[in-house]
Amino acid sequence: MKIHVKAFVGFLSCLVALGVSWTPAVFAQPYPVRPIRVLISFPPGGGSDMIARAMGEKLSVQMGQPVIVDNRPGAGGRVATELLAKAEPDGYTLLMGSVSAISVGPLVFRKLPYDVERDLLPLTRTAELIIVMVVHPSTGAKNVKEFIDFVKRQGDKVRFGSAGVATPTHLAGESLQRLAGIRMTHVPYKGGGPAVLDLVAGDLHMTFSTYVTALPHIKSGRLRALAVTTPQRQPLLPDLTAVAETVPGFNFSNWQGMFAPAKTPRRIADRLVVEINKAILAPDVKKRLNAMGIEPIGSQSRKEFAKFVREDRVRWAKVIGEAGIKE
Repeated sequence: MKIHVKAFVGFLSCLVALGVSWTPAVFAQPYPVRPIRVLISFPPGGGSDMIARAMGEKLSVQMGQPVIVDNRPGAGGRVATELLAKAEPDGYTLLMGSVSAISVGPLVFRKLPYDVERDLLPLTRTAELIIVMVVHPSTGAKNVKEFIDFVKRQGDKVRFGSAGVATPTHLAGESLQRLAGIRMTHVPYKGGGPAVLDLVAGDLHMTFSTYVTALPHIKSGRLRALAVTTPQRQPLLPDLTAVAETVPGFNFSNWQGMFAPAKTPRRIADRLVVEINKAILAPDVKKRLNAMGIEPIGSQSRKEFAKFVREDRVRWAKVIGEAGIKE
């Protein structure tokens, strides 16, 4: 037994001589050694799903393990987010989070089974789903100013559709009304797709939609795209103005980002940031997503992404408070 103790002491002495401290990290297990699951808050075929699958294929090759996309739709993303919050913090369960569940949900639904700041660890922002302000041609509006003038003439007879009460597209409409000094009638739907179809039919005057969803109708002339909702113009659509160019302060970012359980070891979290950014920004992945109206991003650090999430929540808190939206 004494021999074993002396051998162990000798081993520690070697570590010290080499400048290595004796911590659990020294004996940490390699990562990953089994499949990684990525939870998606929405059904297959949506923006989050497209991003996760394109990124996951590349990530699997980079990390040498399968990346499994697990769609868990429901409650505006809260179902998948709760699953992540309760998952083992070992780097094998991740979440493709969005503005709906991370920024808006906690402000509207007070009794959630998780706390975003306490239970989730922001890793990196992955992409921006381009959102466009689209109108029915009957409005006669060819730009944001003309639509605002149309609303001022028509009053609350103007109907704008959204993906549902307290969804980001609803809040974008509320923000536009507040900043532009106009009033419209809100018509909520169970998803953005049905709202776009009713806009095409002429039952609505305006909605905010993902570019990829609205594109066929824009090309056919049945809808007219007026602007993008981000503060600046999108590189993919350089000729389309930003709403903020007419309505200063307007900002609706339909971002996506990767999250892990809060207690995930930092060495694993940092590895994931590097690998996810490498995958999402790979030229072939970028080209594939660009074709769907999605702009890959990638944060410089976990700290940068965490700051972005906090600021986004503060901004939506103001919109929700002024609109008087409650659970």
